[in-house]
Amino acid sequence: MGIIAMNRRDIVKAAIAHKETERVPYCISFTPDGEKRLQELIGKRSVNDFVDNDVIQVNAPWWGWNELGPEWRQMGVPSTRSTVTGCGSYEEFFETLKVLRDNTDKYILVMIYCSHFEKANAARGIENFLADMAGEPDFARGLLNRIIDKNMVMLENFLWAPEIDGVLLGSDWGTQLDLIMSPDTWQEMIRPGEQREYDLVHSYGKDVWVHSCGNIEKIIPSLIEMGLDVLNPVQPEAMDIAILKKEYGDKLTFWGGISTQQVLPFGTPEEVKQETRRVRDLMSQGGGYILAPAQEIQGDVPAENIVALIEAARE
Repeated sequence: MGIIAMNRRDIVKAAIAHKETERVPYCISFTPDGEKRLQELIGKRSVNDFVDNDVIQVNAPWWGWNELGPEWRQMGVPSTRSTVTGCGSYEEFFETLKVLRDNTDKYILVMIYCSHFEKANAARGIENFLADMAGEPDFARGLLNRIIDKNMVMLENFLWAPEIDGVLLGSDWGTQLDLIMSPDTWQEMIRPGEQREYDLVHSYGKDVWVHSCGNIEKIIPSLIEMGLDVLNPVQPEAMDIAILKKEYGDKLTFWGGISTQQVLPFGTPEEVKQETRRVRDLMSQGGGYILAPAQEIQGDVPAENIVALIEAARE
């Protein structure tokens, strides 16, 4: 397929559509301490302007748990009902979207972390909720269904906005070694709700992005069947990224893959550039790749290495 020239939003859309472009799009994120490391090097210049990602990440009004009783953090089914509260301003959110679209040609991605499984963890604690899934499945399913029902309403509150290109839904299903639950449990308890969300996002013509840390290779075929467009963070210490690209690269776009456990904190700037180029060249064959570290850059990464990563990303 020939190389085609596009604006920055179109470059990202082309990558998701598995088309090769004049360069590989990138989206590099930071924790607060990681951003501070870079800020100390670049001085008064804005970190956002210096990095100049192809994707703009924005937070939408969402919801959270509200004053759950202490029994919610203990073993056993809670005796009180969970209550929720909303957060954020729709007026400010839609105004931000309009300003962004009027002033940039970048891809706009709405970020919804802790959207499903992790929302249940936030209410119960991860050990308690995993025990619920095994020993109190009716309660666990009910809590997950309530979360998805609430999410569907909140998603529809903004999905109509024409400025939005995609939505990221985040829940960590993996450890460094494997799924945090059995594949059968994921299929029974997690997949149905996720499918409802993916179908809703797609019905508004937006792309579905998912963040799940760890080794989730056992469910990647299911995620593809469900219509997932982009998977993040693709940790090379947890999954073999060459195998991922070979097996699924024509069906799924990957965002991430550059080691934040090894080369970024411990390599030299030149080693960072070499590894960034290696991962980029591997993962971008035939499109389907958005360049980024496997996690947000943390404070253990030297500022010079961050600059080396950005310079390689811009090539």
